Amino acid sequence: MHVMNPLQSPFCRCAIFSLFLVNVFFFVPGASAERIYLDIASSGVRKLVVAVPSFADASGDQNTATGRDLARLMEEGLQFHGFVRILDPRRYEGEPGPDWRGLGADYVVMGNYTPAGERMIVSGNLFDVMGGDNLTTKNYKGSSGQREELALRLVDAMVEEFTGEPGVAGSSIAFVSDKTGRKEVYIADVFGRHVRQITRHHHLCVSPRFTADGTRLAYSSYHRGNQDLYLTDLDQNKKTRTLSRRRGMNLAPAFSPDNRTAVVTLSKDGNPDLYLIDMEGNIIRRLTKRAGINVSPSFSPDGGAICFVSDRSGSPQVYIMHLQTMQVQRLTFKGKENVEPSWSPRGDKIVYTHRVEGRYHIYTVPVSGGAPARITSGPGSCEAPTWSPDGRLIAFSRELNGKMEIYIVQANGEGMRPMFALEGNQSYPRWSPRLY
Repeated sequence: MHVMNPLQSPFCRCAIFSLFLVNVFFFVPGASAERIYLDIASSGVRKLVVAVPSFADASGDQNTATGRDLARLMEEGLQFHGFVRILDPRRYEGEPGPDWRGLGADYVVMGNYTPAGERMIVSGNLFDVMGGDNLTTKNYKGSSGQREELALRLVDAMVEEFTGEPGVAGSSIAFVSDKTGRKEVYIADVFGRHVRQITRHHHLCVSPRFTADGTRLAYSSYHRGNQDLYLTDLDQNKKTRTLSRRRGMNLAPAFSPDNRTAVVTLSKDGNPDLYLIDMEGNIIRRLTKRAGINVSPSFSPDGGAICFVSDRSGSPQVYIMHLQTMQVQRLTFKGKENVEPSWSPRGDKIVYTHRVEGRYHIYTVPVSGGAPARITSGPGSCEAPTWSPDGRLIAFSRELNGKMEIYIVQANGEGMRPMFALEGNQSYPRWSPRLY
């Protein structure tokens, strides 16, 4: 039996390729290029087949360890976005002048790198196999120690060539893990590498939230005996300060897009209500007042509204508040438990957790209202959804056979898969903005 509790419940825890018109670019000399981008949110569109040969060094050698490593990073990054299938390199590597069309490739990323002492240049050329055209060339410069970052920058640039918007390979996921025996906050890249432990309180830590610029991370911890709210700088010094230590709940801030304010749940006066605070933790305005339990705020992309959860109607439901007028409207009506909302970066939908047939699954609903769409299915419970910075992917925690892991799914409900596998249980995922 899943009992709702203000401190522990999820409520508080907060067709064919149609003439290839979806992805062919047209270039007219002397004129602006007209591009028709791939709509990866459309159901039934087959994945693009992309070949990524080993990157060539300055001498043209494609048989170096660095060249192979860069190509594998490119493959992993492109495949992560869900609309690309990588052509097995064993089918063409070592073959002079591969027949890309005969191999079934739609595109080829021809990469190069140039080491220059402690510096490095990584570049990639996108070749359209069907059209026989080179569509774009991108170059990135950095230190030799930034090889992975340069490759992922190139990934995101190639995703932009396909979709019209940069990819999200250069972003991170914050989450809670119990790998040490205590629930602490961690950060990893979207591939589960570079795992970094943020908290070492040896007590329960919950609800990590990035600031709008991704440079700081907030979380709530019980290590002082109260649910206090902290803010950590994510630089090498990793300085942490208290954002709110008021009596009772200090929970799950939503940071405004301008990075100047936040909305947080406080229960200092008894009832869990929403407050607007500045970045020093000072209260600017109280947003709700004794209208049930009010938690889990999330800002609209323009900063003019928030969505949140309240049980003012008798059960936890998702609401929208317009901050200028303070007008509140109910958004969800189906079911008796709809919690953990997150506003899409595209502004058009809100994703949330819905209890159905005794389990939890991820749903979306248009901001304008209407019928909700179920995103996840299958065994287990899916909770705590969070959007990718481009609004095309959703990460969430899935409990299955006693194990909690972070999963990912396209916003249309296709391609659900584990995001990465780590030791222990991972929950409360939160996606960062693009970091480069």
